[in-house]
Amino acid sequence: MILDRFRLQDKVAIVTGGSAGIGRGAALAFAEAGANVVCAARTQDRLDSVVAEIRKLGTRAVGISCDANEAADLKKLVQRTLDEFGRIDVVVNNAGGTPPTSALDLEVSDFEAAFHFNVSSAFLLTRLTVPHMVKTGGGSVVNISSALSHMVEPGFVAYGTAKAALSHMTRLLAYEFAPHVRVNALAVGATVTDALSFVLNASDDLKQQMVALTPMGRLGTPEDIACAILYLASPASSWVTGKIFEIDGGTVASNWPIKMPSGL
Repeated sequence: MILDRFRLQDKVAIVTGGSAGIGRGAALAFAEAGANVVCAARTQDRLDSVVAEIRKLGTRAVGISCDANEAADLKKLVQRTLDEFGRIDVVVNNAGGTPPTSALDLEVSDFEAAFHFNVSSAFLLTRLTVPHMVKTGGGSVVNISSALSHMVEPGFVAYGTAKAALSHMTRLLAYEFAPHVRVNALAVGATVTDALSFVLNASDDLKQQMVALTPMGRLGTPEDIACAILYLASPASSWVTGKIFEIDGGTVASNWPIKMPSGL
């Protein structure tokens, strides 16, 4: 049956940023597909809530407090996963983000911090987990990039550059790890999550501007993104690696509604 190829029965998946938004959506999708899930994020009570939801779906889950910026935390995350489940099959590098800042107001330290949070942390978790995937016959890494990795918008030089690096790192690692571990990414468009709430809650007009600039006539949901993550994590995409899937409602240009001053 074709739907069986979307199953992750008894596989083990790590999802960073797994307590809310896209990470939560991915974790629940994996659980519905039969996987055991390790959710990692900084806020334990929110993790506990997601873990409870997953367990209701009939699979095992663990919530691990983890700051993706900290190498020691990522190493502990991997070890605790192995201690609990004995294997790792899927990693979703979802933790990331950087607030918009005009280029002339951006400190080099902020630029470097954006790169570390969005790229270096994903590289380290991937490097730590790939050998364990190989031991169990292979696995899949899904990186959450952004539409701003290839679109342009004032104020996003740090975020967009970091996500562009994440996207190309995906291609490079996929080539290096093939055929044992597949590595793909999603270039995600405007999605209704906590990260976008400061815009969506500020003004209904701003939200409507974003919707008007989106060909599909709505913003994305975590479930929209989770469907693509599940595809890339599962055997359904067993002949796909090194690819960046654009999940963005059909946008061909940025739909960001707040125009940042250049400072010039």
